[in-house]
Amino acid sequence: VRLVESGGGMVEFGGSLRLSCTATGVTVSNYPMSWFRQAPGKEREFVAAITWTGESTDYTDSVQGRFIVSRDNAKNMVYLQMNSLKPEDTAVYYCAASRGYWGSKAGEYDYWGQGTQVTVSS
Repeated sequence: VRLVESGGGMVEFGGSLRLSCTATGVTVSNYPMSWFRQAPGKEREFVAAITWTGESTDYTDSVQGRFIVSRDNAKNMVYLQMNSLKPEDTAVYYCAASRGYWGSKAGEYDYWGQGTQVTVSS
């Protein structure tokens, strides 16, 4: 099982980025998927989650209304559209897959990508 994130980079305050997570060795339609992030010196934190079919999503309060998580099961991919970015969004972003859990607890996820850096300048 391999998850690979892409789409990170450097953007100015208020800008947008779209992260992608490509899965191999696993059919994402069988898994709830989530995005987490980790800033330097901080613990990994939950960002967004999406259910198997994409009919339900969840977000941490700080990104609600700015970020949108989506998935394309036909392409075996999950996305995170990030709008109105702020310097406090700067972190390494990870996608994660769970065999059955859907929620914000990082320890419940079974597979992780290597992360992609997002840097927002003020």
